[in-house]
Amino acid sequence: MPELPEVETVRRALSAPLRDRSLTDWILRSSELRWPVSIPESLRGARLGALSRIAKYLVFCFESDQGQQFLISHLGMSGSFRLLKEAPPAAKHDHIDLLFDGLTLRYNDPRRFGSLHFQKPPVEAHFLLRELGLDALSEELDGKYLFRKSRGRRLSVKDFVMNAKILAGVGNIYASEALFEAKIRPTTAAGRITKGRYDRLATAIQFTLAKAIDKGGTTLRDFYSSDGKPGYFAQNLKVYDRGGQDCVTCEAKIRRLAGARSTYYCPKCQR
Repeated sequence: MPELPEVETVRRALSAPLRDRSLTDWILRSSELRWPVSIPESLRGARLGALSRIAKYLVFCFESDQGQQFLISHLGMSGSFRLLKEAPPAAKHDHIDLLFDGLTLRYNDPRRFGSLHFQKPPVEAHFLLRELGLDALSEELDGKYLFRKSRGRRLSVKDFVMNAKILAGVGNIYASEALFEAKIRPTTAAGRITKGRYDRLATAIQFTLAKAIDKGGTTLRDFYSSDGKPGYFAQNLKVYDRGGQDCVTCEAKIRRLAGARSTYYCPKCQR
């Protein structure tokens, strides 16, 4: 599933070519993805003022005489956008075309777990966004915030930082990588971690995400950026998906804990 760096990579790739273009039409080949898709006539002719990101969601901000209107997109497990000057015939899993003047933005999603939602202001009132916690790249993220939110919590620190109501945008891959950078064992109870260690973790989270964005996102089987090229941060992963391999900083073997989301850590470096 695309994580925050992948979504930010897509946002940056699409933002410049689409900004200030008008939405002239759309084609809905499938009325339902994860939720029903409906685009109102009020968006026809509206200008795309900005393409932003909230956690793992892309937010298209349109402007017209009717004021601001939004389309909110989540890529799900296998969703991707392609920007086309001349759109070829739609393939099997090409579910949506957004037609801008001179360009077509095509949404492809084999597993159909992605979504596209219309929303009037305020965009944060949408049911997918209104309970999100602090964005993982926010300037407000620090050890003090994590320490305060973690008090009394028995869940693991990995599950804690992946809780979108606490910290929005940290998925399984980057949680594992950030905890390795901070030298914190992912199974440790969140409420047992000191303020000083949360200082390290907050820094590690933002460092890991920023590095991944700079590299274009993680290479996942189903993820491609808008130009069709896979991200390539995976070559720099230190623990994720390296179970049984040598740790990059010591002689210990990386361990894998199976579950709904596999957890990877170094038993020597992470305490």
